[in-house]
Amino acid sequence: MNAHWLTGLDESGELEGADTPPERRSRFKKKRLLGRRKLDDLTAEDPENIADDTIRRLIDTGHITEIVAELKSGKEATAYVARGPLGSVLVKLYRELEARSFRNDAVYREGQVVLDERANRAMQGRTKKGLEMLQADWVSAEYAHLWTLWRAGLNVPEPLVGPNVKACAETVPAVLMRLIGTEDEVAPRLSEARLTPAEARSAWQQSVQGLADLLRLGYAHGDYSTYNLLWWENTVIIIDFPQLTTRQNPNFQQLLRRDAQSLATSFRKHGVQTDGEATLREVQRLVRGKGPEPRIVLP
Repeated sequence: MNAHWLTGLDESGELEGADTPPERRSRFKKKRLLGRRKLDDLTAEDPENIADDTIRRLIDTGHITEIVAELKSGKEATAYVARGPLGSVLVKLYRELEARSFRNDAVYREGQVVLDERANRAMQGRTKKGLEMLQADWVSAEYAHLWTLWRAGLNVPEPLVGPNVKACAETVPAVLMRLIGTEDEVAPRLSEARLTPAEARSAWQQSVQGLADLLRLGYAHGDYSTYNLLWWENTVIIIDFPQLTTRQNPNFQQLLRRDAQSLATSFRKHGVQTDGEATLREVQRLVRGKGPEPRIVLP
């Protein structure tokens, strides 16, 4: 596989928990928050012996049949390649909120209305119940955004669960979507892809158009750069949507401007020399044009 398949080593290259005496390791594991899971905990010849509750549940419910490999570990979640009844699957498995390096989601959540006042207080106070609700909300939001964008015809991964909210809730803390690429050749991020000058121009135009298509639907991505864009068969695929925000958010214009700047900055590696303001003007011009053809989603 040409992706960055990872091992059970921590960031320093040492085995996680290697300095913990054997007699204390089981207790150590029980206390530790669920952050990045080890691949060994997600696989076993007998699914009943899989250590991770979430993966075992996804297999029991028929969403996947097995985890194949770890693909990429990020600040909120780790992506795994899996197999399922519908083919190759990407399983995005979120860490517990307190185990993430990216915890402050307030800037993206402003403007959201939570009708249940008790739920709102629990989430704002980050109580144990509140954190569980935030975790479920984070996953449900990504599914909802994926379905909206997929149906609208944007180049995003196809969601494999939902759109029924109850069905999506059954996979928390995981989001399942169709794998872009193949098991042997997973689509690279644009930040890692090697492009010819012609490919770079095409990727840039597609990326700016993608930002305009999001804006036409009333969205700002919140983290739009080559790190959250895939390159597959000469096509740009937009990924990572839990922080997607709408015009109801008072930070909307700030996040949109930041998206344009991040896109311009990250494309300099591919020889595209422009700035955030010029990119934003081009996005605003394109948003007045026709969007992609909506997809027909059969029941």
